[in-house]
Amino acid sequence: MTKAYIAGTGITQFGKFPNRGLKAHAETAVGAALVDAGIDSSAVERVYCANAVAGLITGQEMIRGQSALRDTGVMGVPIINVENACASGSSAFQLAVAAVLAGQCETALVLGVEKLTHVDKNRSFEAIGTAVDVEDVEQLRARYQVAGAGAGTLFMDIYANEARAYMARTDATAEDYAMVAEKTRSHGALNPIAQYRTTTTVDEVLHSRMVSNPLTLLMCSALGDGAAALVVSSQRGVHPDGVDPVEVLASELTSASREPPDLVTRAATAAYQRAGIGPDDLALIELHDATASAEIGLYEQLGLCADGEGATLIRSGATRLGGRIPVNTSGGLLSRGHPIGATGVAQIVELVDQIRGTAGRRQVMGADIGLAQNAGGHLWGTPAVASVSILARASR
Repeated sequence: MTKAYIAGTGITQFGKFPNRGLKAHAETAVGAALVDAGIDSSAVERVYCANAVAGLITGQEMIRGQSALRDTGVMGVPIINVENACASGSSAFQLAVAAVLAGQCETALVLGVEKLTHVDKNRSFEAIGTAVDVEDVEQLRARYQVAGAGAGTLFMDIYANEARAYMARTDATAEDYAMVAEKTRSHGALNPIAQYRTTTTVDEVLHSRMVSNPLTLLMCSALGDGAAALVVSSQRGVHPDGVDPVEVLASELTSASREPPDLVTRAATAAYQRAGIGPDDLALIELHDATASAEIGLYEQLGLCADGEGATLIRSGATRLGGRIPVNTSGGLLSRGHPIGATGVAQIVELVDQIRGTAGRRQVMGADIGLAQNAGGHLWGTPAVASVSILARASR
């Protein structure tokens, strides 16, 4: 039976680089992934390039992958451009894994690349705000920009509304959300490519600028640029440094529905079933913490704790490095950064580093299996798309 392995990874520094374009980010990440896999560009048979907002930020529409890769040597093969909101990178990864498993190719390249920074910051926020049904924008603004709740960007107002609703039905507090941000910044401080590499305190998080009540600035992911790349292969191979290969046990993608359960739970359930494991088997998780409050809700949707007990989990320390199930050892969206098209790919890079045992000061001891959850857009009061992938050490 054909299997899919991660043969190589590459990632750039995440941050704000006003003078660095998509090509430069892409070339750095792709070059590193090919070197890591021990192959040259001629071995790549298919490419999946994820990018969400280049058309709105740089003006580059349509042939985004072809233009970003033109000087990498990875040309003359099928290049499939993938846009799926904040889940663009994980969608590209899912497609590459499916192609390898189906025998369409032996070696596929996944690239996630984004340039979100712009001289006019409003243009960046407006680009992100298109990840909704644009015919409903005014209704959404009227619904979520509640008087007295602050007035952030549309998406931050949506997340703030969810955070207030969660606080109303559980014992969660703003301090719990601040604990998530403090935890994640402590992880990001250990990641050399993270956009933010300074620690913070719960009190500093609580007293940072209010964006949309109860979410303060340090509870929200920020704009940024960067790229990440993966070589997905049907060949188990031997890594140049002798580390164990990493196998893809599952990669599931789903979209919003009016019917329960929620789409993240559906994606997670499908991934657990395909991988033949449960939440208790995981060594670590990378999840889509667009806000600190979102992380607490995702604990429950991924089955790490019972409904309504997400705040209890963060208070316990279980999701910190050294805890039972470390979450976002990379620093997550809050600290590593969130260049939209690159985020889902960057999550896989972190899992591979951890499973290989090459994560340095943020290494999770005994990490042999990890889960990545990515989501994007907004529809019917939920994300419009969600993905869950599970990776494991191939020798397990």
